[in-house]
Amino acid sequence: MKKKLIAILLAGSMVALTACGGGDAGNTSAPSTDAPATDAQGADTADAPEAADTSDAATDAAATGELTDGKFAETRHITVEVYDRGNDGGSDPTNNMYTEYIKKGMLEDHNVEVEFVKVPRWTEVEEINNLLAAGTAPDICVTYSYPTILTYADMGGVQDLSGYVEDYKSELTNLWDWLGETNMYWDKDPVDGTIWAIEGKMAVSNRINTFVRKDWLDKLSLQAPTTTEEFEAMLLAFEENKDTLLGADADKMVPYSVSFDVGWRAATLIESFIDPDITDKEYYINGYDDRKLTQNGTKEAVRLLNKWYNQGLMWDNFALYSSGDTTEDDMIKAGYVGAFTHNWDYPFRNGADSINANLQRNIGEEAYFIAIDPFDDSKGTHTKYVNSTAGDRKIFFPITNDEPLASMLYLDWISDPEHIQYLQIGDEGVTHNVLESGAIQTVAATGDPIMNSGMNIDYTITCNGLHFTDEALTKLSQAYNYAEIDPDVVSEADKIAQTDAVPAKNVNVGIIEAEANIGDTLSAKRDQVYDNAVIASEADFDSVWDSMMADYLSSGGQAIMDERAEKWQATFGDADMLP
Repeated sequence: MKKKLIAILLAGSMVALTACGGGDAGNTSAPSTDAPATDAQGADTADAPEAADTSDAATDAAATGELTDGKFAETRHITVEVYDRGNDGGSDPTNNMYTEYIKKGMLEDHNVEVEFVKVPRWTEVEEINNLLAAGTAPDICVTYSYPTILTYADMGGVQDLSGYVEDYKSELTNLWDWLGETNMYWDKDPVDGTIWAIEGKMAVSNRINTFVRKDWLDKLSLQAPTTTEEFEAMLLAFEENKDTLLGADADKMVPYSVSFDVGWRAATLIESFIDPDITDKEYYINGYDDRKLTQNGTKEAVRLLNKWYNQGLMWDNFALYSSGDTTEDDMIKAGYVGAFTHNWDYPFRNGADSINANLQRNIGEEAYFIAIDPFDDSKGTHTKYVNSTAGDRKIFFPITNDEPLASMLYLDWISDPEHIQYLQIGDEGVTHNVLESGAIQTVAATGDPIMNSGMNIDYTITCNGLHFTDEALTKLSQAYNYAEIDPDVVSEADKIAQTDAVPAKNVNVGIIEAEANIGDTLSAKRDQVYDNAVIASEADFDSVWDSMMADYLSSGGQAIMDERAEKWQATFGDADMLP
């Protein structure tokens, strides 16, 4: 009876979530950051797996078999989510040299069999909703969407990890050493102590950069812009000289490109319009949406994008292509785009298929993107809101996970610095070389050793960013971690991403009830506000923005801000800044 009740509750929620629209898998990272999808399919609840009893969970796990030197006496079996990015020429995300490394190590060290379950990266929120509703989710789930976790936690569909995190601390030394109290307790409820998710750690806090074609600057004798005004002048120069820059392909010119996810892709521009002296209180109350939609100043930033769009300086079809579509990347690789804003290292990713590698191979060695820092704020600085250590994936266990201790040991195993290092660089001579300086330089791989995600972050789910066994080696190797990319170009991008950086703070006031069951709806509406405001005529901009923002706020956005204000007051009183 219990399993049917939980499955019915979960399936009922799935119907409600699906009716609200596509999910947002924010990256994030990217950020993030990264987005919507297809409608979910209904689930047959009658055959849903038996749900575990969450009472005294850690005690129950211990009773089923003690660990001896970290190993179970009887072999355990767990399933682990891994993103399927659908990379052309990529390896099977559930069966390759990296999954075999993990499987072999977990069996030898803990007597735990590991099975990987692939989930489409660009529709991960919908897919996780489907699996949770059906009671077939992997034992270890990963998502960028914390509201999704809260939705199912409210219905008893997610396990409270507090008992395992604390009671088995002595068995989880790698996990604790890597994540520390900050990430382990980032989502701990300050009232009842529940932990519905563990936050993966951002080894690199960099978030967003703006990039420009270096060869186009050189051809037009332009300097890299350092102000918004200079950036606009550069875009105008690209458009006015499109025949010189593109010849017969002049009609394909795109001076500046963003995607449908304007809040992420124009982040540094938007952030430059926010008061650089904004209080922690205001930033938090208006900060539910990490795309800064409800922050003061955002409207004026979008007004500028609207102006550029109507001047023909932006990709005119940007709103038509959602997450996972390659149209924009293909356009950039073909050489038609002058500038774009994206993840801090985006043009360098994916080895031989990176944007810069494609440009240099197809156009010439002088053709490549460099990072620039053009968007100045009211103080003349270039404020960027970067990631905290806990700005990454959220790791949680569904209630159907009947091997939570084995699952915690998995998280510990993949947090071992040696294991992270191997998963990030693979084998010498195959996926990396060691330079005379000792730096590790990534090289492009083919076949099974291909990494489907940069630095294999789909397997190092507790770690996002370069992290070797030695911190000095990590710093030395950072610029060499992108196959076929000039290390100096990477170093400059890294430097710009950290200029005037403001790291995120953890405002832990407990669960905001207004945020439950609303994430998908607001994410979809957020993108609609941004997209429609950018493409509106200049005369209609205010009316489009104001009407769509009113709909966003009445659909739950205002309720979230109101509850955040109330809980800030209850927790911090009249303080405007966190200690």
